[in-house]
Amino acid sequence: MSRIGNRAVIIPQGVNVNFANGVVTVSGQKGTLTQVVDKEITLKIEDGHIHFIKNNNEQETDAKQGLYRALVANMVKGVHDGFEKTLVINGVGYKAQVNGRKVVLNLGYSHPIEVEIPSDLNAVCPSITEIKITGIDKQRVGQFASNIRDLRPVEPYHAYGVKYSDEVVIRKVGKAAGKGKK
Repeated sequence: MSRIGNRAVIIPQGVNVNFANGVVTVSGQKGTLTQVVDKEITLKIEDGHIHFIKNNNEQETDAKQGLYRALVANMVKGVHDGFEKTLVINGVGYKAQVNGRKVVLNLGYSHPIEVEIPSDLNAVCPSITEIKITGIDKQRVGQFASNIRDLRPVEPYHAYGVKYSDEVVIRKVGKAAGKGKK
């Protein structure tokens, strides 16, 4: 039994939700998103709420009910408020800047790395060691942030690299051998 799937999604003011032919379309002030919904799940839109109804009682359908409820809830939040991921760069000489539709990163390699910003996302650098990525699609924002982070993951000894602003890096102690021992 899906507990998440049984909860209704509240539709905020200014957001329109339509469900037809197995496709849910959510539009708001920031844009429009669509999602194909499995035929085993039906959406019922009434009184500013979206209810997700299972067409059978199989365990797999319970999981799908929760999945589509979460996806549609993220779509509603995205078109109303949007999503944001912040990356922090740490390291000697490491920096980032946005030039047009590209993020240019200096991450300790012999050359700068240019990453094309997707058309549905925005990226800004409030400082040379910070990148803010915004958009209406949670998955796209997270994937683009992950792609940038993968260019130089944080190493545990000095914490050099690219990390999420809320990521906790567990530092390791370096070797103690050879320091003062004879």
